[in-house]
Amino acid sequence: MLTALWLYATVEGVGSARKLARLCEEHVAFQWLCGGVSVNHKTLADFRVGQGALLERLLVDGFAALLAAGVARLDRVAQDGMRVRASAGAASFRRRSTLERLRVAAAAEVARLAREIEADPGAADRRERAAQVRAAADREARVAAALAAAETLEAARAARAGRDRKRGRGRSGDGSGAPGGGAEPGAETGPAAQEARASTTDPEARVMKMADGGWRPAYNAQIVSDTATGLVVGVAVETTGSDMGQLRPMSDALEAAYGQRPCEHLVDGGFAKLDDIAALAEKGVAIYAPPPAPRTGRDPHAALPGDPPAIAEWRRRMGSDDAKAVYKQRAATAELVNAQARNRGLLRLLVRGVEKVKAVLLWHALAHNMARLWSLAPA
Repeated sequence: MLTALWLYATVEGVGSARKLARLCEEHVAFQWLCGGVSVNHKTLADFRVGQGALLERLLVDGFAALLAAGVARLDRVAQDGMRVRASAGAASFRRRSTLERLRVAAAAEVARLAREIEADPGAADRRERAAQVRAAADREARVAAALAAAETLEAARAARAGRDRKRGRGRSGDGSGAPGGGAEPGAETGPAAQEARASTTDPEARVMKMADGGWRPAYNAQIVSDTATGLVVGVAVETTGSDMGQLRPMSDALEAAYGQRPCEHLVDGGFAKLDDIAALAEKGVAIYAPPPAPRTGRDPHAALPGDPPAIAEWRRRMGSDDAKAVYKQRAATAELVNAQARNRGLLRLLVRGVEKVKAVLLWHALAHNMARLWSLAPA
């Protein structure tokens, strides 16, 4: 019953457990799905984000059944990333030094409240004091998680800076802020600006460049779909604002889930990491992605002197008319799936953390496949 409620709610663009609970009392369709059983928003909210493994199994098993029936195919897929606004404000991001001070203050507040309750356990307001202790402890835990995230980002930035120095390149963004790795344009410079930042509201969220050019806390939702039917094959949630490097992990995940890799993988230019293209070519996967436009006037489809054979073949392939015709299916598949998810309310997340965000994304994938099957079914 809960699965049916959330599938129908997702199709209708309802993403709030409180709103769904009201609809179960007021809307005849949701009343019919409940069958006279009462539900509350807490049960609905917990079920929505607490069944990630079940939802992923439903997605894989459902598509595998369609493969066995000959309805769907897995020889050509299209993948795209979609930045979804996180449930965290930009002001919740703090630098590591600030987070360290906040953690000390939060721990002191928890200790103070605990001492007060111990000193007068029979006070009339002990429930209120206990609630204050729980709130302070939750605050301390969130600050500690944000501090750990900031330290991880700084370690990753230091490692990347070392690699870039060896290659003679400059810095790049790390997802803790705008380009350059920390603060938005116009922010202060110096040692404080070099510190990574993390959110005390949602420590796993990262500041990413959105479709409108602005920088906001978000998650990178990766969706891969079958070009023949438009059905979603798999999803993933990343905390990096770039799609670079997301191609090979998704192909590996598809092989693990279905026992086979798609023979052709369509992505936009943001995914075109040469190492991924070469590695997947060795596994028999042909990548369809436009080569980067050269700054000079050379032909982007001509092989470069240092190209490995797989990269040279990819460049030549993307210059052919056949490859261009195949590549047109990417936008007609991947971008359509993204647009329909947006239309169903996947604009701003109401949950926090990668695990819960992936659960929400899986609901959208299942709802999309259900709606797609309605149109694929014979009249």
